[in-house]
Amino acid sequence: MMMRKVKDVMTKDVEVIDPNASLKDAAEKMRTLNVGAMPVCGGDKLSGIITDRDIVVRAVALGMDPNTCTVAQAMTDEVEYVYEDDAIDTVAQKMKDEQIRRILVVNEDKRLMGIISLGDIAEALSSREAGQTLEAISEPTQEPSGPVTH
Repeated sequence: MMMRKVKDVMTKDVEVIDPNASLKDAAEKMRTLNVGAMPVCGGDKLSGIITDRDIVVRAVALGMDPNTCTVAQAMTDEVEYVYEDDAIDTVAQKMKDEQIRRILVVNEDKRLMGIISLGDIAEALSSREAGQTLEAISEPTQEPSGPVTH
């Protein structure tokens, strides 16, 4: 059986948001697209990722105004990513290790090509492997190591 690659199962043509957009605009775009996370790009440069949880926990819960607070102020800027030619099992292991449910996909020039989610991984792996990946991602972390939310 041929090893499947990220580019075979990832979501392509991902909508992005500008880092200078307001959190209200980001939340509205997420609602319209029915997504919980969006890559943040200034032009074609990947700046980070913003999640619905980032908006709530890093901004709204701290009293920031979603109309004036920018995406850049609440986003995760240290982004985990994989390459489009990486093997699915390699990505699954990274998701387990980092306890994240989605990872941005870049090409060799580090330009955004798409996003791969736990659901994409589950479809590509056997049910046993997918279950093990979900279990590892869902385990609570022992030590808070910082705000990884995507």
